[in-house]
Amino acid sequence: MQTFHPRHFAIVPAAGSGSRMGADKPKQYLPLLGRPLIHHALAVLCATPEIDKVFVVLSVGDAEWARHDWSALGPKLVPLFCGGATRADSVLAGLRAISGEAAQSDWVLVHDAARPCLASWHIDKLIRELAHDEVGGLLAVPVADTLKQADAQRHVQRTVPRDSLWQAQTPQMFRYVMLRRALESAHDVTDEASAVEAAGLRPRLIEGDTTNLKVTYPLDLHLAEWILQNRDK
Repeated sequence: MQTFHPRHFAIVPAAGSGSRMGADKPKQYLPLLGRPLIHHALAVLCATPEIDKVFVVLSVGDAEWARHDWSALGPKLVPLFCGGATRADSVLAGLRAISGEAAQSDWVLVHDAARPCLASWHIDKLIRELAHDEVGGLLAVPVADTLKQADAQRHVQRTVPRDSLWQAQTPQMFRYVMLRRALESAHDVTDEASAVEAAGLRPRLIEGDTTNLKVTYPLDLHLAEWILQNRDK
């Protein structure tokens, strides 16, 4: 009897403008160690043997993508010019675009374009620990800082217990059909796990590390550069 092995596809939503960076181009194209910021994570995803294809969801009018050379990343990389107004819109558009290629039970790993410090061990751990999970899950790190809840005037209302709090990262990995249905039903979610949670399911938290940072402000670019330069030392 033939055993069915699900495939793994990556989707990287990259249709945003990255306005908080105050730059003259979308954040994913800002230079980082001589490459566009997004190139670093794409290279890791494309180099992962378990991942069959890497789909980058770009805005319909994206003219910047063609200005860069992506050939070194190989044939796994596929741009999709169908991005939407929000991350959820872009991921859902990407899922719809690959409907003829992905089976319902195939895994989809969604990764932030603005997390350039993704490492191979992050992906390996996520795929390994979720291989037999019924729902799927996401990389995350336990919250280390003391958290304060503020009122409208920014006075502290209370200290929030952090014992069971985690900071969500990406990739977030779910079955194709589950993720698509969740995003088609969810509204105003900021990540894929939230959509799956809204469907009544409980994604699993896989502990990552703080080097998988998200570039949001200009200082983050310098931190990302330091991480990438010193990772293998």
